[in-house]
Amino acid sequence: MVPQNRYRQRLQRVQRLLVAEDLDYLLVNAVPQLRYLVAYTGSNGLLVLGKGSAQFLTDGRYREQARHEVHGAKVQIVPGDLLAHLPQMPQLAKGRPRIGYESSLYSEKAALRLRSLAPCALFVPLEEFVAPLLQVKDKQEVACIRRAAAIADFAFASVLPLIKPGVRERDLAAELEYIMARAGSEQVPFESIVASGPRSALPHGRAGTRRIAKGDFVTLDYGATMGGYVSDITRTVVVGRATTRQRRVYQMVLRAQKAALARVRPGALCADLDRAARSVIERSGDGRHFDHGLGHGIGLVVHEGPAVNAKSKVVLKSGMVITIEPGVYYPGWGGVRIEDDVVVRPGGTTVLTSAERRLLEL
Repeated sequence: MVPQNRYRQRLQRVQRLLVAEDLDYLLVNAVPQLRYLVAYTGSNGLLVLGKGSAQFLTDGRYREQARHEVHGAKVQIVPGDLLAHLPQMPQLAKGRPRIGYESSLYSEKAALRLRSLAPCALFVPLEEFVAPLLQVKDKQEVACIRRAAAIADFAFASVLPLIKPGVRERDLAAELEYIMARAGSEQVPFESIVASGPRSALPHGRAGTRRIAKGDFVTLDYGATMGGYVSDITRTVVVGRATTRQRRVYQMVLRAQKAALARVRPGALCADLDRAARSVIERSGDGRHFDHGLGHGIGLVVHEGPAVNAKSKVVLKSGMVITIEPGVYYPGWGGVRIEDDVVVRPGGTTVLTSAERRLLEL
């Protein structure tokens, strides 16, 4: 599918939703949604999407970028505050148009400002509108995530020889990011996590100045970006020979991940995946140490829908890409997390990340 058709179809899909929801226009200014709908990658933009129109506003800094990138929408360059231009748009001054906006992206103060800018319009807060469309990926999107996953796999294999006593966590993180950049990653999608020894009990432990010691668990959680789409992988290794406890904990987490992976298919409840992994850990008496959700969707950002946790009511659809990442954390001792990126397929799942999952003793 050529890019123009791809983005035109996405805009038309949203326009059909406008008709179904009895909305005249939709305001879109979230960066990932703008990239998804019109291919714009800048940091300042506003799409005013009507049932039969699409107008994209940005400021003069992005004149050339918008001219080259934006598909399916008429580009207009306006000075300063984009929202302040709304009263000057004639289509918003006719009658009493119903204008939707995703309420999660606007503070109460910003929502009040919208109403004051265009008092003749009726602004309709929407819990979610465009975001669910991003959750189901097409072949091109999956291909980008697959390439980002391959770079992350390569980085893991490349950094393994550097994980040894005396090396600082921060230096390992820098090496990971350098290797991925050299391999083609466009950017680091989130701050890379390298947590060793007792610090591996921190689920989001930023790489610090601690030096790795023999006997440590070392958890690496990082990702790459290709075509704007991200990967997210976590591996935990042992420096030296694993103790009996380290081996038991690691194998428990690996079994929990396999139990969840076996249940990934269209029609499965995200909550059931979480339950499958959690029950493995609970049967081992370690349930209280698994204190986060099983995973999340990935795409143009590292955390998007669906949430894969015990409270989620989302039913998986073919084309969704999610992480499966059970983990256990013991304060003062350490922790283990194993994370992979998977595509939901009619026959089950395709795992995109392929770095070694068995316990590595370095």
